[in-house]
Amino acid sequence: MAGNRRCSRDLTRIESAKLSATLDLLRHGEVAGGMACFRGRQDDPLTAQGWQQMTRRLERFAPTTGWTQIISSPARRCAEFAAELSTTQSCPLMVEQALSERDFGAWEGQAVAAIAPADLANFWADPLGFTPAEAEPMAMFIQRVNSAWQQIVEQPPAHGLMITHGGVIRVILGAVLGIAAQRLTLIEVPPACFTRLRLPTAPGMLPTLVLHCPLDVE
Repeated sequence: MAGNRRCSRDLTRIESAKLSATLDLLRHGEVAGGMACFRGRQDDPLTAQGWQQMTRRLERFAPTTGWTQIISSPARRCAEFAAELSTTQSCPLMVEQALSERDFGAWEGQAVAAIAPADLANFWADPLGFTPAEAEPMAMFIQRVNSAWQQIVEQPPAHGLMITHGGVIRVILGAVLGIAAQRLTLIEVPPACFTRLRLPTAPGMLPTLVLHCPLDVE
């Protein structure tokens, strides 16, 4: 009887796997010029350490059968790593403009410490209401990312890898977990942060968070 129950559970897992796909999210690693600044459209490359951070993280979480598709932001800090991984893994690569980081306008390239404290406080406290000069409004950024996200959900790869930015990952997690825009900054997404989502391939199922690993924990 116990053996029958175990077989039943195993069969349930197999059937559940057939009804879902997997999407891994990887934030880029350390970037030239440092991380403590507003960097959206500014197209700085990865440092050697940043490249190593991403490599180590994927070595830890790579699926045994490999990824079936890589999706990347066009920014150099994402796309250059994605292109090399695509070649070494013999995996198709899609570069998606909508997965670019938010454009921070006049704040681009500025250190966080250089921003007026009052403006910075408003930026964190009211992301929908406060927009830096010439920056992409938060609502438009969320709409852009969610549009790309919905396209992936509707036709997910069997096991995809998305290489993108902290802001993009926060928006996607907000969509999956129902987190309000005002609280997205409470999600920590440090360099080379790895997240795994399960995506439904059958009607009536919702995406789920499998793991979110901001730290390099053994």
